[in-house]
Amino acid sequence: MSIRTLKTFFLFVVVVMINGMLLHAQTEQQVVDLRGVWKFEIGDQQKFADPKFDDSQWTEIFVPADWENEGFPGYDGYGWYRKKFILPPTAKEKRLFIHIVADDVCGVYINGQLLGEGGRFPPEYRTAYNIEHKFYIPSRFLVYGKENVIAVRVYDETLNGGIVRGKTGIYEHRDEIDYVVRFPDFWKFKKGDNEQWKDPTLDDSKWQELIVPAAWDFQGFRNYDGFGWYRVTFNIPSTTKNESLILLLGKIDDIDQVYFNGKLIGETGKIRADGSVRRIREEYQDYRVYRIPKSLIKYGQKNVLAVRVFDNMIDGGIYEGPVGIVTEQGFKKISQKLNQENGNSLERLLDKIFNE
Repeated sequence: MSIRTLKTFFLFVVVVMINGMLLHAQTEQQVVDLRGVWKFEIGDQQKFADPKFDDSQWTEIFVPADWENEGFPGYDGYGWYRKKFILPPTAKEKRLFIHIVADDVCGVYINGQLLGEGGRFPPEYRTAYNIEHKFYIPSRFLVYGKENVIAVRVYDETLNGGIVRGKTGIYEHRDEIDYVVRFPDFWKFKKGDNEQWKDPTLDDSKWQELIVPAAWDFQGFRNYDGFGWYRVTFNIPSTTKNESLILLLGKIDDIDQVYFNGKLIGETGKIRADGSVRRIREEYQDYRVYRIPKSLIKYGQKNVLAVRVFDNMIDGGIYEGPVGIVTEQGFKKISQKLNQENGNSLERLLDKIFNE
């Protein structure tokens, strides 16, 4: 392999693996400002997430702020927040996320549906006190032109607690990624492991539906470690026949094998033929980027993607985007933008490594 070929390959690997900026080129616009007065109650009852729950007797406090400064000095433990908001009908086509910072742990519900959690509630307590959380809101969870209810469960271990700082609102995220295929919010999912589940003719109509991207732990599989399979069906337009296509699968916890129309097109980590697994590094932090062989694509027809996932511990599944299909040229544009924003530092680094 020549130095230039090796450099080109290494540059591609570095660009694919680099965190954050590569695949998350996004702009944000606030749709609903959630700062202001919320209803609040100490204690912990799951019925507080129900949009029909009567919170008229709850205390009113300001958000964002430490609850210690809003009438609950020295309180450590559970507390629930609730607030109503209205989305205009024009928001139906937008990809919406809620931004929130809570101390120490939070769970966010929209109209009774859990979007996700930041940190871990007891007994597997893990703080996330200084992290801005962004939870995707599937459109089917929302009503437009009418009242919606957000409920936030918070656990504070010590010191200050509550929805404490930072952005507090609902934002539209506009990807700068030009998708050929943007996958639906909900994919088919089945716990367990059977290699036959890669078959594109398999009837998965009785499988459960999960939000993608979002950890499976918050969608009925809490604390599940082991194998799970995702499946999604989609069309690829015939106008892309002359394009090389790239599959973006975001981040997956922990390792995966990806089948396109029944054929393996890539994997991160290693799942052996006997079902045993081998982790090579911290794979859960890697973005998944796989090339789709043209010979496997059914243009203008149904295609099936099956993703076999093994989770070793804590949260599992396809937990962070972006997910979709782009052209190779579209992928290169994202890479070029990253390189420009970093002053061609990647090129300079590679020049130094290869003495060019």
